[in-house]
Amino acid sequence: MSDYTDSPDEDAASDDEREESPDAPSADDTDASPTEAPEEVADDTAESEESVAQTIPDLGADDAEGSDAGVDVDDTDADGGLDEVDDGLEEDPDDLGSTVSVEGDAAVEGDAEGLLGGLDISTTADIEVPDQLVDQVIGQEHARDIVKKAAKQRRHVMMIGSPGTGKSMLAKAMSQLLPPEDLQDVLIYHNPDDGNEPKVRTVPAGKGEQIVDAHREEANKRRQMKTFLMLVLMVAIGGYALITGNLLLGLVAVAVIFFGFQYFMQGDDAVIPNLLVNNAGVQTAPFEDATGAHAGALLGDVRHDPFQSGGMETPSHDRVEAGAIHKGNKGVLFVDEINTLDIRSQQKLMTAIQEGEFSITGQSERSSGAMVQTEPVPTDFIMVAAGNLDAMENMHPALRDRIKGYGYEVYMDDTIDDDPEIRRKYARFVAQEVEKDGRLPHFTPDAVREVILEARRRAGRKGHLTLKLRDLGGLVRVSGDVARAADKEFTEREDVLQAKKRSRSIEQQLADNYIDRRKDYELTVNAGDMVGRVNGLAVMGEDSGIVMPVMAEVAPSQGPGEVIATGKLQEIAMEAVQNVSAIIKKFSDEDISEKDIHIQFVQSYEGVEGDSASVTVATAVISALENVPIDQNLAMTGSLSVRGDVLPVGGVTHKIEAAAKTGLDRVIIPKANEQDVMIEEEYEDQIEIIPVSHLSEVLEVALAGEPEKDSLVDRLKSITGRALDGPVNPGSPSPQ
Repeated sequence: MSDYTDSPDEDAASDDEREESPDAPSADDTDASPTEAPEEVADDTAESEESVAQTIPDLGADDAEGSDAGVDVDDTDADGGLDEVDDGLEEDPDDLGSTVSVEGDAAVEGDAEGLLGGLDISTTADIEVPDQLVDQVIGQEHARDIVKKAAKQRRHVMMIGSPGTGKSMLAKAMSQLLPPEDLQDVLIYHNPDDGNEPKVRTVPAGKGEQIVDAHREEANKRRQMKTFLMLVLMVAIGGYALITGNLLLGLVAVAVIFFGFQYFMQGDDAVIPNLLVNNAGVQTAPFEDATGAHAGALLGDVRHDPFQSGGMETPSHDRVEAGAIHKGNKGVLFVDEINTLDIRSQQKLMTAIQEGEFSITGQSERSSGAMVQTEPVPTDFIMVAAGNLDAMENMHPALRDRIKGYGYEVYMDDTIDDDPEIRRKYARFVAQEVEKDGRLPHFTPDAVREVILEARRRAGRKGHLTLKLRDLGGLVRVSGDVARAADKEFTEREDVLQAKKRSRSIEQQLADNYIDRRKDYELTVNAGDMVGRVNGLAVMGEDSGIVMPVMAEVAPSQGPGEVIATGKLQEIAMEAVQNVSAIIKKFSDEDISEKDIHIQFVQSYEGVEGDSASVTVATAVISALENVPIDQNLAMTGSLSVRGDVLPVGGVTHKIEAAAKTGLDRVIIPKANEQDVMIEEEYEDQIEIIPVSHLSEVLEVALAGEPEKDSLVDRLKSITGRALDGPVNPGSPSPQ
């Protein structure tokens, strides 16, 4: 049975088929008296049902049809959705959260090119925060459009992207866009024919509690009547025993009657259904986060019963527990890091998506619950799967095919173009984080400007702002904590600056400690000239830079010459070293076939992954081959093509700051990365940035000793001059 069709008419037809299906909850079940048990239960509880129906006559068939809790098909439009909901969803997707409103006299009338995008506010308290989550999402225009369409058409979505880019927020937004009028309560009834196969029944949301209460009241009445009858018999037998003098026989008879009645009264609880899913009072469609859930929490489970006989056992239907797929019925099931689910759970999840229903059974083979399996329980949810790029590698192919075949796949952006409207949204983002936390003082305009500057810096691209808003939200919260600790009325720019130092990542703290230790042991060389030694630059994590010296030495070979590199180089870094050796063979006057070239990445305990040290390696080797010293007051970074072109790399801002912290005066970077440099103000006067586009330019700046340097540079230009004549393709930045 497919729950996802291509047209509203087919959706309606599918609903009709479900109503006619004997296994699925039918319209008759919904419209009939909510206390009417399944046929298997009716034979044993006919008298009880009649009494219960008299107890709550307002829940009869006629009232159920006209009740607000029911789903009246006459109120739906041609699209199969409620008029009011569809009207709200007909808005242009680009209008969702596209404007920033302000309160009072504040308005968008300032300098549009300023950091606040023209907002004229006294504090972030003047900025109105939208009520709906979908309006609070910053950027991700394509993803918001997909989410809106998926919510309207009930399609599945898979979101892939970096952590903290808004995947879970968009999933929650979907639950707000779904109509809550369709919600259902799920009841589990005892099956007198087979106690290990409980019956399932669905009713409109809110009626499940009333049905259970009515059954419980009726069971209490039965128990009271049996207790009264038991007491009457016990008194009668006890009196007869006293009269006749057979006290021992009377005590035995009284005990038999007592335990007999206790045994028969155990069955009274069996007529009380188990309210498996209760949506009473729920105003929005369910949102179930099943990230990292084990099989029982995801698929439902049956509790173990230590008393399995003797009249003391718990009825099997009372031990059934709903899983996230059942609680998310008519709502959204969100699973982040979808690849962490084991294969069997993914297969069963795929079945629940395909069939729209899934039976609950015990997940432990050694438990008595493994004998129990309910009738199919509705699982008509919208699946939102999320993860990083590696999530698709370990994801079950068939599960991904189900999501893709009945929905959308979305890639989440890491950055967004910097323009006035987006900057206004970032100002609203600060206001959202303050209101969401509830304990932070609002931010002044200067404090907001500093947060937006940090968003630019973390983007790593000129003209862009980062969309990793979870990390940026952490900066907002730490800034507010700093201001609150100082008992300030508002969070100021100085608080944000202090928070940036306090909220450094673990990698940045390690990098700073690493730099300090190197200074203590005088391992950092930032003055003078040395042959075969270059101050290279690298990054740790995503937001920290370090200085990593590279040394080269040329020695006679005992056999065929080779390039030997040490420092836990990964595959890409090793290939970069091989490319450097090609350049050296091309320009060198010496025969290196009988020489070994040793390259050492000094103290690279964590290894080297990328190719951004290519320029550094080439410079060190050339210096060692030609015996020309290198100026030690500079550092460098850049990838290198086999023709000597300097290609862009990532993390240039953090690398430059690391060079400045180490006390170096100059740094060489790829010319293509010049636009990506956004260092802190405190480092701008401490270091000179030299952009280059070819290896010859690197040598001209780095090598010392004028005669030797000039001869070497001229020779390199003459050999690789053709690479300088044509345009250089900058390529894409290397991660290291």
